Amino acid sequence: MIQSTIHQLRYSLDVIQDEARHLVHEGVLSRQQPIYTLCQFIPPREWSCVEGELEKCDFLLRDRIADLIGSENWEND
Repeated sequence: MIQSTIHQLRYSLDVIQDEARHLVHEGVLSRQQPIYTLCQFIPPREWSCVEGELEKCDFLLRDRIADLIGSENWEND
């Protein structure tokens, strides 16, 4: 039997950063875009959790994705 309660997914800052890095790496998002553009890739009912975690960690939705993911390490081939 399927439980009728809905469990809300918890988004940690690490998970949000990993998702943002992945989208930037894939070329879907730019490091210069505001963090709120991530909402296009997160289900609407879960966005409030993401927004809450970002606010808890002192990020504003208008901050750039680059601020969220920090500097990238480039390795020479």
